[in-house]
Amino acid sequence: MTALADASPVSVSNRAAKRIAEILSREPAGAMLRLAVNGGGCSGFQYDFSITTDREEGDLAIEKNGVIVLVDSVSLDFLKGAEIDFADELIGAAFKVNNPNAASSCGCGTSFSV
Repeated sequence: MTALADASPVSVSNRAAKRIAEILSREPAGAMLRLAVNGGGCSGFQYDFSITTDREEGDLAIEKNGVIVLVDSVSLDFLKGAEIDFADELIGAAFKVNNPNAASSCGCGTSFSV
């Protein structure tokens, strides 16, 4: 288990941390958000957000404004330098991953290629 603050290879924006806190406030104590990269989607890989109370060995734990986001070690290879953000726009509200490793992404916003 790795816990890093500002030197984390993945960052969480203030907007995302606020929204994560709102979501986790309705979950059991100790709940955390997990971001994973899975094979699939329109472009080859897709982001998967889930809520968990379990940390796995090798997880990166990112703490921001009292919330914790977990990223597994395999997904971290695809996410180094990325920022997790939250956008509330006319077309809808969603978490966004601003990922410098993504060579392209599709219109759905959850799928990318490297």
